[in-house]
Amino acid sequence: MSQNDIKILVTELQDKVIKSYVLVEASLNKLDPYDNNKFYSPDELEPYDALSDRFIRCVEICLKFFRAYEKMMFAVNSDTVRDILNQMEKLELISSTEIWMNMRNVRNKIVHDYLPTETKIMYDEIMGRFWNEFKNTKEKIIKL
Repeated sequence: MSQNDIKILVTELQDKVIKSYVLVEASLNKLDPYDNNKFYSPDELEPYDALSDRFIRCVEICLKFFRAYEKMMFAVNSDTVRDILNQMEKLELISSTEIWMNMRNVRNKIVHDYLPTETKIMYDEIMGRFWNEFKNTKEKIIKL
């Protein structure tokens, strides 16, 4: 892949990050914090399911962007996600490798059934510190 192709890919992924962010934001604007003491009907759970799906896609597209951006900047790709995230932290595109590793772990957990308390913790993180991280990262990506 030529350097020009990589630049085009980075631009396309930059746009996808922003669109993905907008979808997560739309879901968050419709939701109250998850209540693990409440019995949710299928219709009541649907917006949380939408948030979960959008969160997963946002994490994935950000990771793809990071990989392409790293290739554009350094002409190589790291072997591990942690290494890519460390590079993005050094470039100040993300605030913390550990937050992104936690986001990735929550992304992996979403596909499994969890107890209500664990589900609440996941949604609280998505709606709180993970959302703040997305906002900060999106702003930095826009400025590139």
